[in-house]
Amino acid sequence: MRKLMDKIKVLVVDDSILMRRIITDILEKEGDIKVVDTARNGREALTKIAIHDPDVVTMDIEMPDMDGITALQLIMSENPRPVIMLSAADKKQADITIRALEMGAVDFIPKTSGSLSLDLEKEHSLIVQKVRTAAKIKVQHKRAIREGPTVLCGAISTCDDKIVLIGSSTGGPKALPEVISRLPGNLDAGVLIVQHMPEGFTKAFAERLNQLSAIKVKEAEEGDEIRKNIALLAPGNKHMEVRGNHIHLTDDPKVHYVRPAVDILMKTAAPIYGNRTVGVILTGMGSDGAEGMQMIKRLGGRTVVQDEETSVVYGMPKAAVDIGAADEVVPLDIIASRIVAALKKIG
Repeated sequence: MRKLMDKIKVLVVDDSILMRRIITDILEKEGDIKVVDTARNGREALTKIAIHDPDVVTMDIEMPDMDGITALQLIMSENPRPVIMLSAADKKQADITIRALEMGAVDFIPKTSGSLSLDLEKEHSLIVQKVRTAAKIKVQHKRAIREGPTVLCGAISTCDDKIVLIGSSTGGPKALPEVISRLPGNLDAGVLIVQHMPEGFTKAFAERLNQLSAIKVKEAEEGDEIRKNIALLAPGNKHMEVRGNHIHLTDDPKVHYVRPAVDILMKTAAPIYGNRTVGVILTGMGSDGAEGMQMIKRLGGRTVVQDEETSVVYGMPKAAVDIGAADEVVPLDIIASRIVAALKKIG
């Protein structure tokens, strides 16, 4: 337990007085969190950030005068700190949320139904966990995502039956575009991705990745064929398994408290692809993917892990490293090139 003076300081930003009260009550039930103030819009939030210097800001997206996205841009460019967005799961706000994560927001809290106050009360532990995690994240000034692919090499000689498996969690919506946008369009391997993200947001995220990439990216559907130059993103609240060269989606129980789980993907794919598998673990909280990476390595595949310095949260990568499942531990900006190199070594 933190001492009183070491409590996590939070600024709650929302145009609804009810929402401000609910979020404040949830957070202040915890002995290690203090809501130092609230704000009704982005403009007021900027003023109060300067006054209180909060450790974490919770930010609604749609607000009058200055919305949450505009405020986020100013925070990340002028006075960076962890920002958690509040977003509805409709198409419009899902798209905006994905952009917010790319712009530097560290996470988001989904509003999943019309009865928002009940949703938040049910998600009490999740909200508290997200704030505690955010408070540990060192946020840097916003760096723009490069639009379009970077050509890393000439033509590579690969086979249709190679597979790249990528897992990520907290920080992944910012890290994945950096990796996927750098993969060359002649990547003769299928790519399967698990990003811990709730239902209603993965489709928008896949569409955003597709805009940035030379390979095609889409949200996975039941029965999708695994094909070279195509990346399939596991849909929120569905485990993604590999059956032969097709995708199978399930509602099986959560693994590591999450669905989809990276371990489910890797443990079903690695026995099929064997030494033709490249496993990748990016930034994220927890240990999901470590056992899957261990299986990939044991079966002769190659494994690449994001390093601590470039990870938003060095949980999942560390777990893989700690059990000896990482062939390489490298910065985010060269992971795509290491994937290409690993595919070439497979022959």
